Amino acid sequence: MAHVNYQQRRQQIEHYFDRTAADVWARLTSDEPVSGIRETVRAGREEMRNTLLSWLPEDLSCRQVLDAGCGTGVISIELAKRGAEVIAVDLSQSLIELANERYSTMDEYHRIEFIVGDMRQLVGQRFDHVLAMDSIIHYAAQDGLRTLETLADSVDESMVFTFAPKTLPLAAMHAVGKLFPRSDRAPAIEPIAPAALLKSLGNSTELTDWQVGREHKVSTGFYTSQAMELVREC
Repeated sequence: MAHVNYQQRRQQIEHYFDRTAADVWARLTSDEPVSGIRETVRAGREEMRNTLLSWLPEDLSCRQVLDAGCGTGVISIELAKRGAEVIAVDLSQSLIELANERYSTMDEYHRIEFIVGDMRQLVGQRFDHVLAMDSIIHYAAQDGLRTLETLADSVDESMVFTFAPKTLPLAAMHAVGKLFPRSDRAPAIEPIAPAALLKSLGNSTELTDWQVGREHKVSTGFYTSQAMELVREC
């Protein structure tokens, strides 16, 4: 398969969430009923969201947190409830508009700044923590690594993120997914073997001050994702 560069994949993701699947993701991140397949995705995403949140301090008062690839803002509002000042960025204007619509009446909304844009291009910002759930999984491994390296320059404590682990069951699900109508398909996920990711992180000259912390894989039906924690060394 021909390599798709970062800019090309970014455009595909933006197009998918803005024009193809905004309504689908609005339902998936709500309490509305969804199909059986999407219910497994919803359950998997909820477990993963809870995992990543559990790796951050319960009290985030006076902390700056980046929700990188925030989508409809489900994680952003949870971070704000813990007292964090949140920068929530996503490529999709449609999803950012939905997030603003959903949460603008909540008390914690004033702690969140929703931004349409690229998580790599937040110039001049500093964060205590970064949370990136299922937002770098559509990029080639080297582009995902470069995103982590870019973010690391502005982070003081930890980065928690997910990647698509390269496994035979996940490959089989991707093959089955190709049978669905094109309008229901997300941009291709780029799996990477956990061992290969660990090697790349260890070889990165930009991440020499960081060490790998906790890891956790979630696999429920049509949702498979693996969480990893990077912690800045003192």
